[in-house]
Amino acid sequence: MITRRDLLKATSSLAGIAATGGSPLHAAIPAESPAPPKELPWPKPIGSPVLESLRPVITGSRDVRTHYDKIVEVAHWMAYEELPMPNIGVPFGLEKTPDVAIDFVMVSNCIDSAFTDFKTHIKFQVDYAGEHFSDADAMQACLKRALDAGTPILDGKFLARVTREELAKIFAGNIEMPMLEEKMTVFHQVGDVLNARYGGRFLNFVRSCPPRLYDNGNGLIDRLVKEFPRYNDVSQYDGHEVKFYKLSQLGVWGMYSGLSAAGHFKLDDAHKLTAFADYIVPAALRVMGMTSYSPALEQTINSYKMIERDSPPEIEIRAHCLYATALLREEVNKLRPPDLQIIIPQIDARLWTHYHATTWPHHLTKTIMY
Repeated sequence: MITRRDLLKATSSLAGIAATGGSPLHAAIPAESPAPPKELPWPKPIGSPVLESLRPVITGSRDVRTHYDKIVEVAHWMAYEELPMPNIGVPFGLEKTPDVAIDFVMVSNCIDSAFTDFKTHIKFQVDYAGEHFSDADAMQACLKRALDAGTPILDGKFLARVTREELAKIFAGNIEMPMLEEKMTVFHQVGDVLNARYGGRFLNFVRSCPPRLYDNGNGLIDRLVKEFPRYNDVSQYDGHEVKFYKLSQLGVWGMYSGLSAAGHFKLDDAHKLTAFADYIVPAALRVMGMTSYSPALEQTINSYKMIERDSPPEIEIRAHCLYATALLREEVNKLRPPDLQIIIPQIDARLWTHYHATTWPHHLTKTIMY
């Protein structure tokens, strides 16, 4: 199975070419003042409450616009790429021990946020097992290093009481792990829930759920966002609740993409997954011209100014990420044979891997949600 790291290696040369251009990459595409399209294309329903919650943002956006014509143009070449089902969440051969893999995926997933220092813009990096890792890959490498040393990092009892000093040692890298205090708080909260209800293990939570994302309030996503506060990734926009569910979806996708092929994880409604609204995929969409920002928002991002969590521009950036990738998936599938149809996370993986190392600036928002 192709892993996210394999895809990164294969595409790193593209980022290098972009980074060596004669002018800054973020000067290549002019900013455009968004204006609502006269006729709003909308992806067909897939049974996702995330997509269903986006319409007020997409129709009311003031700083972000999605360009349907550009999505169609991109689809006409992207449809003929392989677009594989990547293993994004089960690294280091852990698929050989699926029960451990499930715990590892979910423990790493619950702190899978903010790996770039907000002041210096330096990314968290670490060397492990003879390889160099950055961002979320570096975080997972640190956790595996801790497991190798006998640290019970997957045990809810350890998570519930872990200290800042212990986490600093676990995540020793080129810089201090960004938002270390917030990650400690997340571990404490998650550990408390796991200990109180699931014998200290995410595995027991996963096994207690039906193999569906949504199931009348009992599915994996339903229960993650209800039982673990850190997963309740929602925002308010002009009086409407907007659901993003980035990490809860990403955790389930990690287990599904890494373990389902061998029969170790079942998911009946994977087609209901959306993209994972983070920092990188919105930047990829912007670089490729599928979205555009107002001059004011463009200037804010290019000058590395912070954008507040739950502010209208931040919500619009994330909502258009989900909207544009859903449309792109539809257009791609129109051009592919029935046996090569894809789901939205495969589009997400294609954009994330190709633009993970880009020099194009992404928006900066200090949050534990992505």
